[in-house]
Amino acid sequence: QVQLVESGGGLVQPGGSLRLSCAASGSIFSINVMGWYRQAPGKQRELVATITTGGSTNYADLVKGRFAIARDNAKNTMELQMNSLKPEDTAVYYCYYNARRSSSSPFWYDYWGQGTQVTVSS
Repeated sequence: QVQLVESGGGLVQPGGSLRLSCAASGSIFSINVMGWYRQAPGKQRELVATITTGGSTNYADLVKGRFAIARDNAKNTMELQMNSLKPEDTAVYYCYYNARRSSSSPFWYDYWGQGTQVTVSS
């Protein structure tokens, strides 16, 4: 079974920075898209950023220019560097992989981490 584990969340003052990491355990043959999503209290989960195997990135308008997503294909890990954080960035952040578990199976599955809390407050 594939499990994703996020780390790096915490409390930071407005204008500060945090770096989130996501690591996978279990058998993974290939990962297509990786991404970060977030969910604030009382709101729906929303896209933050995604990155393809080739390194193409996509960002939500609210985080463009402040956040940067990166991945290490050899290690199956992903990071999100968050700068100039604002109170409205407060949310639980989830990592996401679209992955294939073995070369013998053609199916791709979506995997989610448990989430890490990011709180931006003075």
